[in-house]
Amino acid sequence: MARPQTAPPTLGPSGITAVLGPTNTGKTFYALERMAAHATGMIGLPLRLLAREVYEKMVARRGERAVAMITGEEKIIPPNPSYWVCTVEAMPLEREVSFLAIDEVQLAADPERGRIFTDRILHARGRNETLMLGSDTMAPILKRLIPDISFLGRERFSELTHTGHKKVTRLPRRTAIVAFSAENVYSIAELIRRQRGGAAVVMGALSPRTRNAQAALYNEGEVDYLVATDAIGMGLNMDIDHVAFAQGRKFDGRNARNLYPAEVGQIAGRAGRHVRDGTWGSTAECPPFHEDLIEQVTEHTFEPVTALQWRNPNVRFQSLPALLRSLEESPAIDGLVRARMDDDEDALRRLARRHDIRDMAKGGAALKLLWEVCQVPDFRKVTPDQHAIMLGELYEQLLERGSIRSEWAELQLGRLDNPNGDVDALSNRIAHVRTWTYLSHRSGWLDHAALFQKEARRIEDRLSDVLHEKLTQRFVDRRTSVLLKRLKDDAPLLAGVRNNGEVVVEGEFVGRLLGFQFILDPKAKGPHEKQVRFAALKALQPELMARASALAAAKPEEFRLEDGGMIHWRHGAVAQLVKGPQPLRPDFKFIAMEHMPASAVSAIEERLRGFIADRVEGLAGPLVQLQAALNRPSDSPEALSPGARGVAFRLVENFGAISRRPVADEVKALTQDERAGLRKLGVRFGEYTLHMPALLKPAPAQFLGLLWSLWSEAEPGSFAMPQAGATSVEADEKIPHAFWYAVGYRPSGSRAVRIDMLERLAQEIRQAREKGGREGFEANQRMMSLVGVSGEAFEDILKNLGYKKQTVEREVKVEAPVVADPVAETVEDPAATAARALPEEAAEAPLIEIAGAPADDGGLPHEAQTPEDGNGGGTVEAAEAPAATEPSVTEAAAEPAPAETEAPAAEAPSEPVMETVTLWRYQPPRQNRGGGQQRRGKPGGQDQRADGKRRGGPPKGKGGGKRPPKDKGPRTFSAGPKKKKEADPDSPFAVLANLKKD
Repeated sequence: MARPQTAPPTLGPSGITAVLGPTNTGKTFYALERMAAHATGMIGLPLRLLAREVYEKMVARRGERAVAMITGEEKIIPPNPSYWVCTVEAMPLEREVSFLAIDEVQLAADPERGRIFTDRILHARGRNETLMLGSDTMAPILKRLIPDISFLGRERFSELTHTGHKKVTRLPRRTAIVAFSAENVYSIAELIRRQRGGAAVVMGALSPRTRNAQAALYNEGEVDYLVATDAIGMGLNMDIDHVAFAQGRKFDGRNARNLYPAEVGQIAGRAGRHVRDGTWGSTAECPPFHEDLIEQVTEHTFEPVTALQWRNPNVRFQSLPALLRSLEESPAIDGLVRARMDDDEDALRRLARRHDIRDMAKGGAALKLLWEVCQVPDFRKVTPDQHAIMLGELYEQLLERGSIRSEWAELQLGRLDNPNGDVDALSNRIAHVRTWTYLSHRSGWLDHAALFQKEARRIEDRLSDVLHEKLTQRFVDRRTSVLLKRLKDDAPLLAGVRNNGEVVVEGEFVGRLLGFQFILDPKAKGPHEKQVRFAALKALQPELMARASALAAAKPEEFRLEDGGMIHWRHGAVAQLVKGPQPLRPDFKFIAMEHMPASAVSAIEERLRGFIADRVEGLAGPLVQLQAALNRPSDSPEALSPGARGVAFRLVENFGAISRRPVADEVKALTQDERAGLRKLGVRFGEYTLHMPALLKPAPAQFLGLLWSLWSEAEPGSFAMPQAGATSVEADEKIPHAFWYAVGYRPSGSRAVRIDMLERLAQEIRQAREKGGREGFEANQRMMSLVGVSGEAFEDILKNLGYKKQTVEREVKVEAPVVADPVAETVEDPAATAARALPEEAAEAPLIEIAGAPADDGGLPHEAQTPEDGNGGGTVEAAEAPAATEPSVTEAAAEPAPAETEAPAAEAPSEPVMETVTLWRYQPPRQNRGGGQQRRGKPGGQDQRADGKRRGGPPKGKGGGKRPPKDKGPRTFSAGPKKKKEADPDSPFAVLANLKKD
């Protein structure tokens, strides 16, 4: 392999040397070495991006004050620079320099730009040395045009090998994929993003700043793939190992054609860097290349260039027709061909058709100005007519005023300062800005040109940065790209967890760490999901160990027990409660602990068991104490008696509450001492339930509901907990009754009533029955307020408790209107005043009218709960419920009496009136043939086990037993005395029953 030559070449008589060879031969590097050896120098390059790269290298050698850069839209000219780095079109040939170089001279054969390169080959010269850099194909034509030129051959530093066709998803890292349309570039880049993490995008339509940023994205290794147009074939130094052609045809501005072998070689030659070998091939929809073309590219043997594009540089400005004729002249030198009509000539011919332009373009200066305006490039890539219209506007202003109106320029430029929109919209705005950048650098065309140059540069840089971000967001998955690269390089990963649980690996967000559970970011899911997850967990190992240590030493307040039995620590769930060996001893299972070592897991397990035990003790303490009393030895002084143990066991089994009816016999068998012992343990003997009041609070009730769900193996959270403070809720028939008892509610018809409220309702009913006597009692607003319902819902509760309604007509006396003495002052009765002050609905409380429903025998009959229901004269257990608030006798006596000075009133005789009222009367359960009470299939009628199943075998029928007779409607009773039934003289029990009724 040949090494780069830095020694001066052997110059011919003209001092011109052609440095020719394939790509990756160091030609541009050699030219810079030679330019640095001269006091002054100039180099013309084919691309602005390459000009920027060479400029930065020369600045590093000689400093910013010594180097200038000129492109079509950018000028950096310090005072008295020694070296000029330019695009070929922008070379200031009027400046004399010691050294001059023209890069990529083979572009002189290009139909679009060839005429400019041809002109520089023929006329651009350095005072002492001139270099022409390019392909070997230029040797014959250069020898013909410049007979005394000398040649310096360069050999490629590395080999270039063809590898055939590969799918896009199977292309190796450090690959450049070449396409020839923006649509194909974007679609391939999107595919690479999904499959390989992302790609950089380089196209000629992008601004130099955006292309530099995208090229840096690839060169710095943030992405391993580059999707580009043939712009990369013009001397860009990219770290490319493989070049893949996604298309084999291109549109050259006029026609779609197959790629020339030399073009394929120029692009494919970008593979390989210095002495590292490169490969090339095809991909996507590009068909495999022909064997002859593959051999030409691999061996760097192409057909020589036989003709260069040329256009007459010596145009004449005597008249518009003379200018057009001079542009049509053919070359007189062999080896040159007249170039096709370019954009500037096309614009001139379009403007020449306008009468106003022809009238203005008379005379040498006006015509020359028109030609200069027509040479403004069409950066916007609009239609030729639209471009000509803008050029006509510019020409009119320049000819009339001598400069472009500042107000118009500011308006046009200000409209472009908008960073919103997609990639295409931003690219279009940048193209418009480039037009104004070009105009601002034309001498004398804009007043305050420096300000416009600065403003245009600011807008273009801003839009270019936003465009770079948009391209990166659209075509680069930084996270996947960085992590895959790190994993492949086996480099240590830097990871961290923010306070909100966000996991950041190598600066990229990859997911969240909730407790010990890593949740991958949904955007990271795809072909590389496993690799990203592996990288994150590998980087999180130190953090997981630190969390394990912190959890093992966590304080109780750091834990939270959420709905469904989830135990949370810090910001995530670490375990979930499951069924344990006993109702009050739930077990747990870990969540996302599979990546923790066994030593750390054992410490966490011990800490969680302690937290669960503390929570059971704190929320279900009375039940825990009751269970502990069951475990005391029988010879202990505080041991429960067998009868009390049976009741206590039933309470523990049913999570602290049970209907009184199933255990009625056991309760009656208890002595007062046994009852007192249970009361000390927190047991309350209610009229309808045996319960523990301390467990009725919202927190314990919710916890017991969770324990019941775990013990009965129901799905945690499948049964909604009653809202805290609700006195009754609608009872879903699908919910087992045992669940309601566990959470402190008793199923009563269509409602579930909180146990303490139900016992208070029982006390209110008992007081009302004492006042109403045998006829029954009337329901009142206080009773309804205790359970939070009225109307049919309240009547359903009463029926479930064993009461039956009946309609009664009774005689009441209605006082006649009182005629007061007109002279005396009227004194109103305070009771009437209070009644008038009540709300209308309270003053006129309607009577309860409901449809018949089967009664429930969930409660014990009132007649059975007398002092004799215990062992020889016990107290009434219902008295333990909180007393209902009633006006005291003292308060009633304190009410003011009518004044003694009240004027006498004349009273009319009263008349008897019959009114209909609804009374409720307890209906005892029917007796079965065996003498015992028949259980009915309603809530409370049978014992409820903790798992929701009934004791004593399956119930009879759908409702669990024989239904009572249906209510056939209200019955009317007269207020008069009832006829007594004659007692059977042979039945002493019947006679005794009639005596009691008397």
